[in-house]
Amino acid sequence: MDLLTPEDLMTLEKYSDMRFDFRAKVMAHKKPRRIALGDNATLYFEDRLTMQYQIQEMLRIEKIFDRAGIMEELETYNPMIPTGTNLKATFMLEYPDIEVRKEALAKLIGIDKKLWVRVEGFDKIFAITNEDLERETEDKTSSVHFARFELTVEMVAAAKSGAALSVGVDHENYTHAVSPLPEENNAALMADFD
Repeated sequence: MDLLTPEDLMTLEKYSDMRFDFRAKVMAHKKPRRIALGDNATLYFEDRLTMQYQIQEMLRIEKIFDRAGIMEELETYNPMIPTGTNLKATFMLEYPDIEVRKEALAKLIGIDKKLWVRVEGFDKIFAITNEDLERETEDKTSSVHFARFELTVEMVAAAKSGAALSVGVDHENYTHAVSPLPEENNAALMADFD
């Protein structure tokens, strides 16, 4: 998948005019890329379109229109675009109650390293996480992590040939798997291997 360049982005004025329709398109695109892992954890698989939306929103909110600012946003978000042999995701721990969330995050240290993807017929691939900065202290983990799952060429070929994908998390205090992924989710992730 190609990385985004300044030429791929809309000006602030054009984005303002197109935002409603563009947002609707992106939300529909994101739906099959969202995988709930139980009641309190979700993987949001990212790609070029989801990152374009994120960048456009950041440019709009921050009113960034100069080339240096645009390049900074591209440098921040381009690493979340899959490169053909990997899947990239935002992992969120979602606890609506603040006190419950504090308690859970203290018990879930290291959960990001227990995330996995598996192609049918192969071993689990555990996530490489938070390459931009550390998101954990000795007292708690963050509610947001960024994950990269590196697959072998053989795994990608098998997935493209119809082998089912599964995802999950194997933390001692939080375990859940979706195996195999529903067809809608599986099909959405196949585009990441192009």
